[in-house]
Amino acid sequence: MTIYTGKSVFGGIAIGRLSVYRKDDSQVKRVHIDDPEAEIARYHEAKETAIEQLGVLYEKALKEVGEDGAGVFEAHQMMLEDGDYIDSVENIIRSESVNAEYAVAQTGDNFAQMFLDMEDEYFRGRAADMHDISERLINVLSGKASGGIQANEPVIVVADDLAPSETVQMDKDMILSFVTVHGSANSHTSILAKTMNIPAMIGCDIPLDDSVDGKMAIVDGFEGKVYVDPDAETMAAKQKIFDEEAEKKALLEQLRGKDNVTLDGQHINLYANIGNTKDLALVMKNDAGGIGLFRSEFIYLGSDHYPTEDEQFAIYKTVAQTLAGKKVIIRTLDIGADKQADYFELPKEENPAMGLRAIRICLTRPEVFKTQLRAILRASAFGKIAIMFPMIISLWEVQEIKKIVEEVKAELEADGIAYDKEIELGIMIETPAAVMVADELAKEVDFFSVGTNDLTQYTLAIDRQNDSLEKFYDSHQPAILKMLQMIVDAAHRHGAWAGICGELGADLTLTKEFLAMGFDELSVSPGRILPLRKIVLETDVSEYKKSKI
Repeated sequence: MTIYTGKSVFGGIAIGRLSVYRKDDSQVKRVHIDDPEAEIARYHEAKETAIEQLGVLYEKALKEVGEDGAGVFEAHQMMLEDGDYIDSVENIIRSESVNAEYAVAQTGDNFAQMFLDMEDEYFRGRAADMHDISERLINVLSGKASGGIQANEPVIVVADDLAPSETVQMDKDMILSFVTVHGSANSHTSILAKTMNIPAMIGCDIPLDDSVDGKMAIVDGFEGKVYVDPDAETMAAKQKIFDEEAEKKALLEQLRGKDNVTLDGQHINLYANIGNTKDLALVMKNDAGGIGLFRSEFIYLGSDHYPTEDEQFAIYKTVAQTLAGKKVIIRTLDIGADKQADYFELPKEENPAMGLRAIRICLTRPEVFKTQLRAILRASAFGKIAIMFPMIISLWEVQEIKKIVEEVKAELEADGIAYDKEIELGIMIETPAAVMVADELAKEVDFFSVGTNDLTQYTLAIDRQNDSLEKFYDSHQPAILKMLQMIVDAAHRHGAWAGICGELGADLTLTKEFLAMGFDELSVSPGRILPLRKIVLETDVSEYKKSKI
């Protein structure tokens, strides 16, 4: 038995044979051509074919992993249409009289290196996307078929790295797990793996040759290890864990339809975070009580223009009607930092995480803000909608927001358009400043929802996407937990309710703590609803509080 180690990006146990995924490493040849314009036309024809292929992949991923996981293929389509990328390919073909394959390969390398030279971890991760779209174009130009895995049974895929398109093109039913030598925990592929519930590891020291190909193995995503040719004792131990996990999933299914009430009668709402109407099926499947975070920015990110009032209204109305009276909390535009839409033409910033983003854009571009508010308010006539405003740091922002909301309501009244006159307004608490003035803010709104991702990042002064700072990043840090208690207490003192919509809300090791703090709501990814419900139903909050004394 040989054991290899790596970093887990999704837990679980996979048992099966290894399949080494080998990419086509053939070099792109530089070929002189006599007619550059004809070669450019060939390039554009290949580009359109690649965009069509990505459209097919998007639809496939949508069915298998949902909107968040499929979004990468829309992003790749936009990257293929990027003017700078196209100009570079055309310039190389014209100036050097070379074949399109070479021009695409050169452009892909140049752009990937440009991203790798950036300090921001998010943008560094886009280098893999550049290689992916360039490789796709080259395959189309050279007439090569897209990759996949060759197997007649489900396998553990082992690779140097896996591009998102490679992952989705594989037959999901034939994949038990994937293990890569390289890759990032924040890459699109890691996100896809988590969404697909496939045990996955990156940074593994496993060889990519015939010494492991076809061998029986175990991937332990909990401890970050791969056991090749496991002995009988190891196989029995891991099979037991596998069976226990399967049993847990089956038991969770029995919790559907039950109220989220603790043993001593404390109720908490368990809602879902979603990014698109296509995620609604997951909300229903996992028995969420409502939507605690509808990320409206994905409407903007998926468009090449400012979404119109009617375009947004149609989406919000669909969500409200589908939830049939259950609460839907729509977060207003949260563009900026790592979420960019070209048509906003936002200025380049040295520190975008602390720059022009979220509510700051809305308050400096009131025409964009009002369009969204009109759409949301109109949709509120068709269900139970609430509005949530992100990135708040001061009282004057909330007062200015409420003033604009009243202006929009007056416009709708004048136009005879129906809306929910009692619609709830809330804010995200995701900055230390908002925590410190929470009492003043609570007097102005109906609810707080804590964005723990940014709150932790800003409180600890740590970029949460910087892997080199992982040992310093502690979401359980006492300062964070004290802030959460301060937030709940401030809300309740002034008649507002408080929830959590950040990733910490899904941390099962803190669920009892959140109940003890008095949180009224936890909003998480749909797949975490039932595990959370299990803990709620098994907890006696009063006894838990006594145990802490």
